[in-house]
Amino acid sequence: MANIEQIKQLREETGVSMSEIKKALDESKGDVEKAKELLRTWGKTLLGKKLSRETKQGIVESYVHPNSKAGVLLDIRCESDFVAKSPDFRTLAHEICLQIVAMKPLFVNDTDIPAEFLDGEIKIYKEQMKDSGKPEKILEQVIEGKLNKYKQEISLMSQLWIKDDTKTIRNLIEEAVGKIGENIEIKRFVRYEI
Repeated sequence: MANIEQIKQLREETGVSMSEIKKALDESKGDVEKAKELLRTWGKTLLGKKLSRETKQGIVESYVHPNSKAGVLLDIRCESDFVAKSPDFRTLAHEICLQIVAMKPLFVNDTDIPAEFLDGEIKIYKEQMKDSGKPEKILEQVIEGKLNKYKQEISLMSQLWIKDDTKTIRNLIEEAVGKIGENIEIKRFVRYEI
């Protein structure tokens, strides 16, 4: 049976609802670490369901760097107006704005990158390696590796978070979805720089 201190502790650490925490503690027979693991496992299954829900609410967050030479407008969505006004959601939006100013992504997802854009990069890589003397198969693998790295650098969702390089922006949003309990989606952004 779960005690109130364990429930409070897990609530503070995970942000998961009290009923889910109680269920996890009951199933783990009061073992807090096992309960955390259960919540994490359930969160992954719940996340898939949440990510398919429609995002009709949200905010436009803005950020101007202190030197006034770079700024961002971010369109970030969620399911309800209540969540859009919450401090957690606003903090997430601010963190993503900081990421965009610092890392200069060009697209939200790598699936948003036009084929013509990538074709130009492939031509550059082929030109750089034309006199390398490497076999065609090796060249293709090297080009594919360079292209994947480039897509990761210019796609916001696959960039490493500037404040914790063990997480991508996608991971950051997934954690927020698990904590807040609603689907969150970045629709678009505009970055300005002088």
